[in-house]
Amino acid sequence: MTDVAVLLATYNGAAHLEAQLASIAAQQPVDWRLLWRDDASRDATPELLRSFAEGEGAGRVTRITGPQGRAGAAGSFMALLAAAPEAGAYAFCDQDDVWLPGKLARALRRLEEVPPGQPALYCARQRLVDAALRPIGLSPVPPKPPAFRNALVQNIVTGCTAVLNPAARRLMLAAPAVPPGSLHDWWSYLMVTGAGGTVIFDPEPALLYRQHGGNAVGSPASAGRRAVAALQRGARAFLTLFQAHLAALDRARPLLTPDSRALLDLLRPLPELSPLARCRRLRRAGLYRQGRLEDLMLRLWFLLEAPAALPPGRPSG
Repeated sequence: MTDVAVLLATYNGAAHLEAQLASIAAQQPVDWRLLWRDDASRDATPELLRSFAEGEGAGRVTRITGPQGRAGAAGSFMALLAAAPEAGAYAFCDQDDVWLPGKLARALRRLEEVPPGQPALYCARQRLVDAALRPIGLSPVPPKPPAFRNALVQNIVTGCTAVLNPAARRLMLAAPAVPPGSLHDWWSYLMVTGAGGTVIFDPEPALLYRQHGGNAVGSPASAGRRAVAALQRGARAFLTLFQAHLAALDRARPLLTPDSRALLDLLRPLPELSPLARCRRLRRAGLYRQGRLEDLMLRLWFLLEAPAALPPGRPSG
């Protein structure tokens, strides 16, 4: 079976790391290799990983030391992706989850359905648990298909489940850096769909996803809770990130399909339009979120506030 580079970013993860490492070691029959980068932890995280490298992970574990200093989650994951050796697939890995048996094998089977050379991103549902691994529920299954028009306004890729094929990895390394305020998973969703690749959402849960105070990003179990969380973040936070994504995608134009570039051109004038014109342009662009309430909130945000202007545009091509 294809070999997989497991990319583990850590930061003060000693409390839950051992369970995650054990679940990686148990992945069968996959030939996995673990690359890890620590973001200046102040606990026993590095010691636990060195112990794993001398035990269950002997001969399969490599530490990545660059870049120096704090890089954050997105910076760590992208550094790991760049440093990884050639492999059949690349799996992002959080420090505090527990992978279910067969997680990697299932991802590989689904990625093998995609024609070679076409960027593909696999992601999956999760079993939500508390810090002690007590069940909370299941993450939702998106009712609408993954697409660039969804990725522009919503992320459905939970990074700890994400696995890239080699073509997707090459695409991500050729793309601009992850925009400020974004994360590696959302940026991967945008780039893969924008470049005409395939996103596979697996409704079968792939892991136990801990929900606790230390999560960089959590996963509300219901559409209502997700809508409330989005409402609390507010329109300005959403629109700031929306524009950051558009600006980065504009720099990535050579990697995108003609349809994706045309969509960016359609969205560029939004800051200069009236509220009603913004809503009409949004409808014309066909952007959508997965839930009806979330979709309504999206339109309300564009009605109430204008996104900031982008730098001068480039011609399509």
